[in-house]
Amino acid sequence: MQAAKVYDVGIIGLGYVGLTLGTVLAETGSTVIGVEKRTEIVDLTNRGIPHFSEAGLTDALHRVTSSGRLVAAAEFDANVSCKAYIITVGTPLSADGTVRLDMIEAATRQVAENMQDGALVILRSTVKIETTSRVVEPILASTGKEFDIAMCPERTLEGRALQELRELPQIIGATEPAASDRAAGLFQRLTSTIVKVSSAEAAEIIKLVDNTYRDVQFAFANEVARVCDAFGVNAHEVISSGRLGYPRTSVALPGLVGGPCLEKDPHILLQSARTKGLTLEITAAGRLVNERQPIETVEFITKEISRRKLGTPLRIRIIGMAFKGVPATDDLRGSMSIKVLEALKTAHPDAEIGIYDPVISSEVLSKSFPDEVVFSRFGDAVSGASVVVISNNHPALGAVSPRTMAEFISPSGFVFDYWNHFSHLPPSELGDSYFAVGHTETAA
Repeated sequence: MQAAKVYDVGIIGLGYVGLTLGTVLAETGSTVIGVEKRTEIVDLTNRGIPHFSEAGLTDALHRVTSSGRLVAAAEFDANVSCKAYIITVGTPLSADGTVRLDMIEAATRQVAENMQDGALVILRSTVKIETTSRVVEPILASTGKEFDIAMCPERTLEGRALQELRELPQIIGATEPAASDRAAGLFQRLTSTIVKVSSAEAAEIIKLVDNTYRDVQFAFANEVARVCDAFGVNAHEVISSGRLGYPRTSVALPGLVGGPCLEKDPHILLQSARTKGLTLEITAAGRLVNERQPIETVEFITKEISRRKLGTPLRIRIIGMAFKGVPATDDLRGSMSIKVLEALKTAHPDAEIGIYDPVISSEVLSKSFPDEVVFSRFGDAVSGASVVVISNNHPALGAVSPRTMAEFISPSGFVFDYWNHFSHLPPSELGDSYFAVGHTETAA
């Protein structure tokens, strides 16, 4: 009979949150088992190969898997148990826009079946308010086993996750002091800065508020861009000049707002509020502004195509498909570049649309976008293009000036830049074929 194996930590879900957390915990000396239903990810993890791009993760994961401190499995073995469990599965929105809880419920049932008396269970996924107390805790309690429960939301930035896990304050939300102390003790292996709050609900709200605040900030920047476009003024100039030496203004620059958190978390906050009869007007308005931006901007692109009489074949290139470029990532989840692609295909069904990303491999792009032309080099993507759409803020996408690009794109072609990579340049350097969000007047 095989001897029982007790791990310090069991992590359910080896996505961006679970794999980075498990790796860093293992680096601190904890023994970690990661449970992931996608068998291809289990195989890659046990070989020390991350299934996504993250600074420093390749080397760190190789170290902890080689040493045996981190192992992955498709499910808990009967001879395995853990002192602590951390649920990190995703909470995507369903087709009707409501947050799904089925993955949380399934993960909790896995924990409930495997845990022994006295286990610590931590929910780290971003969830609707009261999920810890109304969904997770009742499933665990139905087993009759003793356990402690806490909510400790993930707040790391993709591209800096390993660094931030060691630097950011960790939020600990638990009603019972014993559970709070135990969760704090676990996360103190990573960082010395622990912030205890009085309940799981407070911790759940903190995560939603943090991301919704950023979403609303960016929405206001996009509102500024809209009014500047209406008056023929450069929004980059307005925002940058207005905050120079003026401590009471910190308006963000406009751009596409998406990703796995910002496209989802404000909706989760809105849905949570509605359970108490509340309507959050500012939160809803921020999402509205950010979600309609692709269609509004594609309307401008379409008018400019018509104004310039760009004929067939119309070659549109979208440069930067990941949801952001700083810090660099290969994550397509919630990417507004995809919304831009969809809007362009609707507006120009006969156009040849090509895509390129400086981080995502052409193989992955081809698999994710089988109907589009995929390029592996920036120069090949823009060469001969009728329209170049720069849709994320990776620094490499701002390395070739509009005047230089104009030499390679088709005659009368133009560049539309969602991230204002070049709006700081004088009009003489921009030419008459560069436009950006909040900068749609033709340069002199």
